[in-house]
Amino acid sequence: MKFRLKPVRDWRLGTRLALGLGALALTVFVIVGWVMVTSMKDFLDRRLDDQMIISQQGSVKELEYSGKITKIPPDWFAVVYRIDGDQLTPVPGDQLPPENERGDFDSLARQALTADKFETEYLRDEGKFRLRACQVIKDEWIVVSAAPMHDRDGTISQLITVGVIAFLAALVALVVGGQALIRKGMQPLSDMADTAHDISSHDLTDSGDLAVRVDGRGGGVEVEELREAFNKMLAHIDSSLAARTAAEQRLRRFIADASHELRTPLTSLRGYADLFKYAAANEPGEREKHLEKLRSEASRMSVLLDDLLLLARLDSAESEPPLRPEEMDLSVVAEAAADAFHAARTTHPLVLDADTVRMTADPTRLRQVLDNLLTNAAVHTPAGTAVTVKVTAENGWAVIRVSDTGPGIPEADQARIFDRFYRVDDSRTRQRGGSGLGLAVVQSLVEAHGGTIELASRPGSTVFTIRLPRHAG
Repeated sequence: MKFRLKPVRDWRLGTRLALGLGALALTVFVIVGWVMVTSMKDFLDRRLDDQMIISQQGSVKELEYSGKITKIPPDWFAVVYRIDGDQLTPVPGDQLPPENERGDFDSLARQALTADKFETEYLRDEGKFRLRACQVIKDEWIVVSAAPMHDRDGTISQLITVGVIAFLAALVALVVGGQALIRKGMQPLSDMADTAHDISSHDLTDSGDLAVRVDGRGGGVEVEELREAFNKMLAHIDSSLAARTAAEQRLRRFIADASHELRTPLTSLRGYADLFKYAAANEPGEREKHLEKLRSEASRMSVLLDDLLLLARLDSAESEPPLRPEEMDLSVVAEAAADAFHAARTTHPLVLDADTVRMTADPTRLRQVLDNLLTNAAVHTPAGTAVTVKVTAENGWAVIRVSDTGPGIPEADQARIFDRFYRVDDSRTRQRGGSGLGLAVVQSLVEAHGGTIELASRPGSTVFTIRLPRHAG
């Protein structure tokens, strides 16, 4: 099986950071080591040169007295030359270099006739030496000294060895320790990745529950900000899923209710049509009776379809605005709705208290809002229940309050009273109401005007409060 190394881009981030840190540290160590070794070499060279200068300067008296040098380190070489015009004559001594190496000394001595000279040479069988030639007594004596450099080179080699070992140990410790610290510091990121993988294992098709969050603290300010942003994103996704699930449930319920509401009048229409065809063909009275039933059911289905169409248009208001606002007096609309209620609902006394309120709105739709609220009050309260409509202006808002003194709406039903097809008794009979779209239409029309509707109900008092902006935004 052939092993293939993964590309660097596929390595884990912690490993790449640790190796990058190691490479940076190695570069720094090389630079520091080079500077340190170079500085040490220069220092040792200067020190050796100074020793040679001091030694040669100290030989002046010996040369004046005996013509030779004796006070030099035992491992040094020294050759003394007498200057005789242009000729240099070497003087016998105790620490002369090997005969075969004398050529380098002679050459350097000739150069010293004009200036002091330093030179580094390898002497065969002796090693590396530092040579210096100078005139110790002007135009009389030239001394060429040679100091061995093996101590200096040994010190440099030892320094390099110790430095390499120390730097390698530090580099290994830095990479291993850095990787451990980086892994610990990146643990919160790993937790976030685990959370993301955990989310992928959830079935979010029919559930809006995403109760998964990243816990824990630490990792620094940036990680805390990332963790907070990650949890906010999860909370947003959770709320979005919950909203989507609720919307899907409402849609299913809406489709089921709409199907039932449409099926009922269609069934009635088919049944009365059959009766009209078979049983009532020879009876004019029965025929008219069945025709009236057919018209009634058709009218009922027409109202239902009109409400559904209006709600659909309100839902897609951005592409098809359902309102036609104009300058109007809200009290005029309220008076018209009250007159219609007096004529159709003689069993419910109505009190109208309407101030003149000028505003920009769609009068037809506001009339529909009032008609639906008044019809709702009449249908769901017993005969003799007083109904009140009050129109006022408050702080730039037009306020409509429709109230009755009926039995009230149970608290458990108040939260869903504006849902489409929702009835307080949850029955599908038509004995006490219509399709359950009236209040849904009211809420949608109020919100389309930029307003709000609130319900406050208890036994003996039910109040719908509508607030509308007096001028379109």
